[in-house]
Amino acid sequence: MSGSRDDLIVYRIKRARETLRDAQVLAGVSSWNSCVNRLYYSCFYAVSALLLQRGLQSTKHSGIRSLFNLHFVKSGLISKRHGETYNDLFEYRQESDYADLVSFQEDQVRPWLAKAEAFIARIEELCVV
Repeated sequence: MSGSRDDLIVYRIKRARETLRDAQVLAGVSSWNSCVNRLYYSCFYAVSALLLQRGLQSTKHSGIRSLFNLHFVKSGLISKRHGETYNDLFEYRQESDYADLVSFQEDQVRPWLAKAEAFIARIEELCVV
């Protein structure tokens, strides 16, 4: 994608919102493992926008997670509760995508929808362009 840094930040936030909607659709058809994947990626896109805004980057998911925790959670710009949401979704997505015989259930996943929504809303507050 060409364009300014601000255009890319806006694009990534939009992508976060679209991916969250995808997760909601998947929840509506009880596709819980796929929903977990989309929940993580919705938060990932939001975090990548925030890091870009602050001039931080990594090519690996683990690096993005580390930068996020160091520069935003540890500093208090993002609450520990939101940090836990992102970190938990990172782990759940790993488990869902790569571990055998993992089957997330509705009672586990439904609360994560609201948590991801709140997480993205907080990131949007910090990403004003």
